[in-house]
Amino acid sequence: MSLDTRKILIAPSILSADLANLSADLKQVETADYVHFDVMDGHFVPNLTFGPGMLAAVKAATDVPVDAHLMISNPDEMVPAYLEAGADIVTFHLEATNHANRVAAMIREHGAKAGVAINPATPVIMLEDIIDYVDLVLVMSVNPGFGGQKFIPTSLKKLRQVKHMCSDHRVSPLIEVDGGVSEKNAEKICHAGANVLVAGSAVFHADDRAKAIAAIRAAGESANQLKA
Repeated sequence: MSLDTRKILIAPSILSADLANLSADLKQVETADYVHFDVMDGHFVPNLTFGPGMLAAVKAATDVPVDAHLMISNPDEMVPAYLEAGADIVTFHLEATNHANRVAAMIREHGAKAGVAINPATPVIMLEDIIDYVDLVLVMSVNPGFGGQKFIPTSLKKLRQVKHMCSDHRVSPLIEVDGGVSEKNAEKICHAGANVLVAGSAVFHADDRAKAIAAIRAAGESANQLKA
């Protein structure tokens, strides 16, 4: 799976899907670039969601690559289970491990892409020692744990900082944003440096999911015209 940092990629979060009809919902988002799979353990974040078995079921139901976002307190122990379940990208939280380089190496050695996430209260400078070893950086634009939250405006500053850090290190991981993303703010988010937009409610609560994906993508791509 190649990583194209020039395109605007859309990753609908199944946290907002109808789990009783998940297979049908997944078929309606096949124009997306990734399926965002939110794993919550009730400890690192105040909610419980999905495990490796659910990820395997999602992989069986769609050809869209799956980004497993591990909002868990023990990624060092649990990453192998999500790799075995078929995750194409495994994103762990920097705040949850003392061995970020080791976790990233484990993911890459398995043939998947390694992502690292930071919470709204975590300064970007904390990424300095891991930025060279990951394929994706996820900036949380809400406090993780629940869907449907509003985008935190200061996330735009963090995106610009991540972009500058990547430039300084001469690396080009995907830069992902998760939380409160919609067609309305996609342009300014991408203008700040993001190229992967996680959208839950904005996609799965729309009557036409494919149309919603296209609209968010178009709004994000309009930021490239501003940069030109």
